[in-house]
Amino acid sequence: MTQRTLVLLKPDAVRRGLVGEIIGRIEAKAGWSITALELRTLDRATLAEHYAEHEGRPFYAPLMDFMVSGPSVAMVVEGERVIEGVRALSGPTDPIAAAPGSIRGDFGTIVRENLIHASDSEASAEREMKIFFPGLS
Repeated sequence: MTQRTLVLLKPDAVRRGLVGEIIGRIEAKAGWSITALELRTLDRATLAEHYAEHEGRPFYAPLMDFMVSGPSVAMVVEGERVIEGVRALSGPTDPIAAAPGSIRGDFGTIVRENLIHASDSEASAEREMKIFFPGLS
């Protein structure tokens, strides 16, 4: 089933020069394509909407500070089982638990700065794409 998902390459991925490597891994998957891509420094209002379910949790404020610390790459990736696939390619949030070959397993250093966000369901993907790419139909 063809799907679309939101992927964010977080400020640590941009700062460390890993954008090309991560995009290359996504593009290498047969049948996946990037249908929207933008480099931008995210504002707190956008991030508050994106991370609304985490508001009030102990990691929320540090996460927000990290996410506004520099530019991120926002993109929409389309393809067969892409939601599940990008999450598997990303690996678990904890880079120590992430398998070698996954983005976080190969490049992650700490839990908070975990390089990439990928929508976790079709409902999340639809909601998140509207936040970052409101003109996308």
